[in-house]
Amino acid sequence: MTTAPLVAVLDYGSGNVHSAVKALAAAGADARLTADRGLIRDAAGLVVPGVGAFSAVIEALRASRGDELIGRRLAGGLPVLGICVGMQVLFEHGVERGADAEGLGEWPGAVTELDAPVLPHMGWNTVRAGADSVLFEGIEAERFYFVHSYGAQHWTMEPMKPFREPVLTWCDYRTPFLAAVENGPLSATQFHPEKSGAAGIRLLRNWISSLPQAG
Repeated sequence: MTTAPLVAVLDYGSGNVHSAVKALAAAGADARLTADRGLIRDAAGLVVPGVGAFSAVIEALRASRGDELIGRRLAGGLPVLGICVGMQVLFEHGVERGADAEGLGEWPGAVTELDAPVLPHMGWNTVRAGADSVLFEGIEAERFYFVHSYGAQHWTMEPMKPFREPVLTWCDYRTPFLAAVENGPLSATQFHPEKSGAAGIRLLRNWISSLPQAG
C-alpha cells in the first residue's frame, strides 16, 4: 500500500486554509495545516495559500518567518505550490491602490490591477495551459474558479540554460494574465483549485503525483 505523501499547508494567518487542506486530502495527500518548521522542512510538498491584500499577506508571511521557510525549500529544490495571493507574493512586488509592496522576488515583475470594467474577476473561466504542463495534464479544457482583482499580466524572466523554461498558463479577462506558473520546484495558480470542483482536485492530484515521495 502506497503511503500518502505529506503535504504541509503553511499556517501563517491567511484565511480559507481549511478548504485547501480538505481538497489536498481528497487529492490523495496527507495534508496538515502547520507552522512547525521541522514538519515543513521534511514534507514532500508545501502549499502557500493566500487571501486578501498583497501587502497584508506578505506582512503576515514575514512576521511568521514563512518567507524563510519558502526560500529554504526552494534552495533545496523542494516543491512549493502557491495559491491565489500565495502566487502573487512570489513576484518582486505588488501594486494595490497606489501602494507598492515588496514581494518574495522568486519571479521578476509586478502584480497589478486587472484592466477590466468589472472587478473583481469572479467565477469560472477556462485557461490556456502551457505546453507539457504537469498541473493541467488531462484537464486542459476544464474551467477553474477565480476571485481576484490583481494579477501578473507580464512574464519577464529570461530563460536560464540548461534549466527548463517555465511552463506558463494564461487566462483572459478582457486582457491576458497568468493563471499558473510551473518553474522547477515552484508552482502556483492564481485561481483556487480547492474551489474548482473535480478539475481542481485533479490539478492537485497532478501536483501531488509529481512530488519526490509520491508514488
